[in-house]
Amino acid sequence: MIDPRTRDWSYDIARRLGIDLGLFAPLRRPGDPAGVLRPEVLAETGLTGPVPVTTVGSHDTASAVAAVPAVRERFAYICTGTWSLAGLELDAPVLTEASRLANFTNELGLDDTVRYLRNIMGLWLLQECVREWGDPDLPQLLSAAAEQPPLRSVVDAGDAAFLAPGRMPQRIADACRASDQPVPDSPAGITRCILDSLALAHRRAVAEAQSLADHPVDVVHIVGGGTRNALLCQLTADACGLPVVAGPAEAAALGNVLVQARAGGLVGDRAAMRELVARTQPLARYEPRGDPARWQAAEARLTGR
Repeated sequence: MIDPRTRDWSYDIARRLGIDLGLFAPLRRPGDPAGVLRPEVLAETGLTGPVPVTTVGSHDTASAVAAVPAVRERFAYICTGTWSLAGLELDAPVLTEASRLANFTNELGLDDTVRYLRNIMGLWLLQECVREWGDPDLPQLLSAAAEQPPLRSVVDAGDAAFLAPGRMPQRIADACRASDQPVPDSPAGITRCILDSLALAHRRAVAEAQSLADHPVDVVHIVGGGTRNALLCQLTADACGLPVVAGPAEAAALGNVLVQARAGGLVGDRAAMRELVARTQPLARYEPRGDPARWQAAEARLTGR
């Protein structure tokens, strides 16, 4: 129902479907006023009205991307958590058949930008394994995983076989066995397989986004909870062959607040918002290491390309 070019309701589609667009509310952009808090909310919170309500980036990935601490325009982002959402910030949508077949979406962001991205299975794989293992000490597990042989076995992190909860370690082992790869037989080995596989999925998404959008980048920003996983951040830098800047972990909340602050005249444009995040939030930088050919070989082993 939305025209990706005009960023408004699609009058053509509505006409073809016989839908009266008068039934729909006007679309609001992040930063637009939405009204004021209701009296019952004022009473519950103890606030004195009127308190303005401001629209923000939605869904939360839009707020997270608004808080990416980019100092240059040519960046890719990966919002990490249960899912990884990897892509680019563009001025216009990519509406090609190749883009559709590659499973990229055009989603609106702050200032009518386009979040051109792919949804990737994220740390859900590790979360489910950790649950099966009885919640072991995560820093110790990641430290042990870092000592495992790299790229020994990789799986397709987007495989529908990994969507459901339960028996995740067994399903990962089964996937390795089915593809004639060494089967990891310890929590550390399975964890390394998961993180190598996620880094490979990040590599694929960042590379394909650049190609499909004809938009090269020179840095990858990782935001969200996955920024606390230093091994995943380093492996993503290695896989992409690009520097990774990790942080902030609470990017969605920060982007939400910054859009409201801008609406209130407390901060400047999008660049100023990002400069503020870069200046005030703890960030970690990871430079690519190792032989890029190893990642290409792992990709070929997994996809045949």
